[in-house]
Amino acid sequence: MGNPGFFRDRIMPVGVILLALLVIWYVAVIFLNAPFERDTAARAGTTITFSEILPKTMFQQRPVLPAPHQVITEIWNTTFLMPITSKRSLVYHAWITLSATLLGFGIGTVLGIVLAVGIVHNRAMDRSLMPWVIASQTIPILAIAPMIIVVLNAVGISGLLPKALISTYLSFFPIVVGMVKGLRSPEQIQLDLMHTYYASPSQTFWKLRWPSSMPYLFTSLKVAIAISLVGAIVGELPTGAVSGLGARLLAGSYYGQTVQIWSALFMAAALAATLVIIVGFAHTAVLKRMGMKP
Repeated sequence: MGNPGFFRDRIMPVGVILLALLVIWYVAVIFLNAPFERDTAARAGTTITFSEILPKTMFQQRPVLPAPHQVITEIWNTTFLMPITSKRSLVYHAWITLSATLLGFGIGTVLGIVLAVGIVHNRAMDRSLMPWVIASQTIPILAIAPMIIVVLNAVGISGLLPKALISTYLSFFPIVVGMVKGLRSPEQIQLDLMHTYYASPSQTFWKLRWPSSMPYLFTSLKVAIAISLVGAIVGELPTGAVSGLGARLLAGSYYGQTVQIWSALFMAAALAATLVIIVGFAHTAVLKRMGMKP
């Protein structure tokens, strides 16, 4: 027998919200797509009733807002019914974007941790570097992404790395902030105890500061991995890329294929959710290994 409390407390609230969103979506489809059907009927010199408009708004080839079933059908066709090597496959485009995301996330993680360690252990870096780290995030990514692409292309660097560097630019900031907070989380009495044991700075770091920072690090990584995906997609937009979810979005906007745009958006959201869940599993496993409660 199932757990009725789990269904009532977990499944039902999510189901109700999803159902409400679907109803709102379908209502919006009718109102946003109906003007096209009325204009088409007017140009043909005929009148059209609401009962005739309703089914037509659900199956337009280039709707203002595609219906949920159109998006689901597009995702199914381009994910499961096409070879993953096909350039019409969402899996193919998702893999291109994922490659840049993971590379940028890896670089951003290493960079963020190194900067955080320096900021915590060096007062000059804390006072001079931290304000610049914060100020770097005030520059809109849509403004800086084309500059990064152009500069790197000018020196002969193209392909995966420029997109990865844009992901790095977005992802290192939450890691720096989280790790600085985590490395400074031990209380003074714990630091005094390490001093009493004549622990060296490196021993204090590895035995106290580093373990204390793990919850903060993984919380930051969840934010960073999701924003890395955004950076990879943004990096594909100014380059005229022919592959990747960003290229899929761009092609859909060029040719008015709104169903294609929405399917790429949902694929990106699913990919981001999957990456965050994987980081969450790693978070739980690491904290259990350390004897800490997740």
